[in-house]
Amino acid sequence: MERKENEIVSENGKPEIPKDGSICGYDSLHRLLQSSLTPQIFQEVSRLLVGLNCGRALDTITIGEPAKSLSSEHDFDLQAFSFNAEQESLREPRIVRVGLIQNSTAIPTTAPFLDQKRAIFQKLTPIIEAAGTSGVNILCLQEAWMMPFAFCTREKKWCEFAEPIDGESTQFLQEFARKYNMVIISPILERDVNHGETIWNTAVIIGNRGNIIGKHRKNHIPRVGDFNESTYYMEGNTGHPVFETAYGKIAVNICYGRHHPLNWLAFGLNGAEIVFNPSATVGELSEPMWPIEARNAAIANSYFVGSINRVGTEFFPNPFTSGDGKPQHADFGHFYGSSHISAPDASCTPSLSRHKDGLLISDMDLNLCRQIKDKWGFRMTARYDVYADLLARYVKPDFEPQVISDPLLNKKTL
Repeated sequence: MERKENEIVSENGKPEIPKDGSICGYDSLHRLLQSSLTPQIFQEVSRLLVGLNCGRALDTITIGEPAKSLSSEHDFDLQAFSFNAEQESLREPRIVRVGLIQNSTAIPTTAPFLDQKRAIFQKLTPIIEAAGTSGVNILCLQEAWMMPFAFCTREKKWCEFAEPIDGESTQFLQEFARKYNMVIISPILERDVNHGETIWNTAVIIGNRGNIIGKHRKNHIPRVGDFNESTYYMEGNTGHPVFETAYGKIAVNICYGRHHPLNWLAFGLNGAEIVFNPSATVGELSEPMWPIEARNAAIANSYFVGSINRVGTEFFPNPFTSGDGKPQHADFGHFYGSSHISAPDASCTPSLSRHKDGLLISDMDLNLCRQIKDKWGFRMTARYDVYADLLARYVKPDFEPQVISDPLLNKKTL
């Protein structure tokens, strides 16, 4: 097979990931495989990697010219797919169009904070417009989209980006919600003015009329590698809320919460049909986990999952360390994008670019959620009473694990 012109090869002949964050010069693994394999082989590989929706490959959606023009002019990845459900006799299809936006920061982190925030607003405007003109009903942005992800630095000056629930970022998005009749999930750094100016990692749910439906605060806070976010905020106190919107019941499992299966379960028990996972995570830490966890959650809980990750490498003015013995550094690493949507029937979309801003659009028939529940019976066959009993005992100080040892384990043989 001939090597592509933009593929980087090291001295030992093995491909390397280019510094721009692409995969051997390709935007994503899906596009690398599509370019490298014959159509017949790629079709079979794709079946194994992204699954089948109702027994066939995922349908693509034709994007309108306004969105395509915005994508071309502002250089962001634009992809669109459709998840189908089986035709039912007693229920009409419940088609919802969902959009996910991934993006890099707009200007260096050394710029004045207000300039940084306004530059992100300006950068996102054409991408949000593309979603709106494409008829997106529910749009979700990435974790802390209105600022650089500075929580590696442990410098408190970045708290200046925090804002109230009804602050500048919310007001910016409310205009789009009203203009396009669109529900928008806005993950921000929240400042809770009524409770001593406390900082939270929060998702604001903006209704399709521009109203604020509610908020959810991040349940699980990472303390791994550079991700020492408890310097800024602690575990949330909003439980596992599901928001009933004009287009369906949605929930938000913010970033690190995706590593906790019971967190996913709780949103499902509360009736979520779509769970969004706005994130900020880097390749060295989590990339092999990224295509697995959300898809598993969609399968186990019979709902759709939208996974969003920011893009690019963000450099900060002062180098920092993470207590892991590695030299000080001025960046987290590469945020690898790769946003995608997973369905309850184990199918999923190809990912957006690993190194470019992007908008992923997907139609989904929410009837598929109940159809999969009926097919697999996960709710019916679960043993919640048994799990509840174990958890109730586990949280007590005198908990004893249920371990049965081989009575011959410590006996000497003759």
